[in-house]
Amino acid sequence: MKQAKLINGDTVIIKPAKKSDAIGILDYVNTISSESDFLTFGQGEFIMSVEQEEELLEYTSRQDNAIYLIAEIGGKIVGTLNFAAGKRPRKVHTGEFGVSVLKEHWGNGIGTQLIQYLIEWSKQSKIIRKINLIVRNDNHSAIHIYKKLGFTVEGVITRDFKINEIFYDALFMGYTID
Repeated sequence: MKQAKLINGDTVIIKPAKKSDAIGILDYVNTISSESDFLTFGQGEFIMSVEQEEELLEYTSRQDNAIYLIAEIGGKIVGTLNFAAGKRPRKVHTGEFGVSVLKEHWGNGIGTQLIQYLIEWSKQSKIIRKINLIVRNDNHSAIHIYKKLGFTVEGVITRDFKINEIFYDALFMGYTID
């Protein structure tokens, strides 16, 4: 668990999610799905039961190379980060994450805090040696944060997103632990 003071003065708590967080996470996902077109899903496209979410959280908590983080302010989930690495020996050291923050909290540093937690956890894991992400190439604020934290652009994936019949390219970015 980590506590941090945000740009707006609020205190955020970053911690690994537990099975008991499943309902709160699903409510959170339902809210963010309509707040941004930069996600890999839109409103009504993320279908998961409470039981499935609980299973995911339980499974993730048992892995040495995966973590599901939540950010809370006043007991309310305001951000999440889910990181998973490969299962096979040749890929166990590298994984990809997705991160999101409630729109009302954008610009306060929650995403940065979640990613910094992931980087520190990865270093301490002695397993994770590379963190990857995919971001729409027009998500300039996210790209700025990733670069500020040390991620580098490793490639372009053309036509990776299709929203309202419009294609968007994505950047493949990475962070090397050592």
